[in-house]
Amino acid sequence: MPGLIRGVARTAVVAGTATAVSNRVSRRQQGRWAAQEGYHQEPQPQYQQPPPPPPPVAATPPQDEMTQRIDQLKQLGDLKAQGVLTEAEFEEQKRRLLS
Repeated sequence: MPGLIRGVARTAVVAGTATAVSNRVSRRQQGRWAAQEGYHQEPQPQYQQPPPPPPPVAATPPQDEMTQRIDQLKQLGDLKAQGVLTEAEFEEQKRRLLS
């Protein structure tokens, strides 16, 4: 499933980059507005305490092989619909799952 992993990795990189750029733009705008208004606000801490971890989830019973394949095919279809996978990548992954 190299195509699937590549698509997921690409999505993670894009999301991380967008978040970093958005945060930087927000901080820059706050600085400009504060300078225009003639006062200085206390800078907010750059890092906050992470939220507590979620409670453990009960283990789900193992699914049979056919159900797992159907779920994987649905995920592949969703990735193709989102444009993460090309038609060729989708067909290759589908062929691997069904063989």
